[in-house]
Parts: sequence; structure tokens; C-alpha cells
Amino acid sequence: VLCHYRNAWNIDLKQRPTFLRGVMHRSGNKPQGLVPDIPLYMRKDLQRFASYCKVPIQAPSNLEAMFEKGLLSAMRFVTAVELHSPELTEQVSRVLWRRIWSKDQDITTPESLQEAGEKAGLPADQLQRLLGLAVSQEVKEKLKLVTQEALNHKAFGFPLIVAHVDGRPEIFFGSDRFELLAHLLGEKWLGPVPQETGSKL
Repeated sequence: VLCHYRNAWNIDLKQRPTFLRGVMHRSGNKPQGLVPDIPLYMRKDLQRFASYCKVPIQAPSNLEAMFEKGLLSAMRFVTAVELHSPELTEQVSRVLWRRIWSKDQDITTPESLQEAGEKAGLPADQLQRLLGLAVSQEVKEKLKLVTQEALNHKAFGFPLIVAHVDGRPEIFFGSDRFELLAHLLGEKWLGPVPQETGSKL
């Protein structure tokens, strides 16, 4: 939704790969998908949300797998892309998102990351360099730093939006606070797909 509004609102959108499990652990939060009955509701609600936002969401067959396997390798890969090929961060993130939330595919193995990088259009030599950098100390430290920044904002889960307005950060959690964000920014909320842009997720 924020990608749709990049041109409709006066915002400088920056996506920051962050380690979900680290935030959940440090904040003491518990994944909703592991709470009895919530996964059943989430699957139905995701269908409604997908229709409303015109986003191709399909709940994974094993929603808990993301927490069981962890997404650390994927976030390190995206961090490597952000550090060394920032112009491709959004595209790589989009492909990884689609693998989980549209195609019910894995993003935890090296083979999965390789496929995602290829799908995102990374040249073979660049892709191999980024996959190598994903396990470097530089990338590990960067991901830790950004995760700590989220925790400094009192993050307890994602999605998290940090809006910097008049020199101060305003924090929004979840995907249902766009109307409030628009109000804070002095912008108009035109629904999840504003007519000003034809971009699609």
C-alpha cells in the first residue's frame, strides 16, 4: 500500500530489512500464528484483505513454518542487497514476499534465495556476490543494527511504519493504520489503490 502511495503522497519511502524473530524475542511478544484459533481467523481475514487491497495474498500452507525455520538467511540476503545494490532492494523483497504469501514457497534455503535472486533479475555474477556477502560480518552487523533501531522505537512485531514528521518519529503497527498515517501527514487517504498510480504489488 505504501508503494502505491509513494507518488500520491509527499513521502520518501525507505524499506528496511529487519529480523522479526529478534524483535519478537526481545519484546517478549508471541507469534499470533502459534496462538490457538488465531490462525483460522487470520486465513479468512487475509482473503478479505487481499480482495480489498488487490494484493495476491494466499496464506502459506504451514503458517508456523516461518517461525519454526526462521527468516534470518532471507533478511541477511536482503540486507546485502540493500548495502551493495540498493536500487534492487524493493524488487528482491517483492519476489521473496511473493514466494511466501502468493506461491507458498520456501525462502530459507540457499537454493530458494538463488531462485529469488534470479527471478528478481540479478545478473549471475552479482547474485553470487550478494549471496556470499549475505553471510559476511558486515551484513550481520547491519541487520543487527537495523533490528535494534526497530526495538529502540519499541517495536514488538511487523509490519512497522516509522513516519518522521516535523523532526519526530511516529510509530504505526499493522496494515490497518493508513488512514491515521494520512491524517498525520496531512494527506488524503484514497483507499489501498489510489488512482494516482497504476503500480501493483
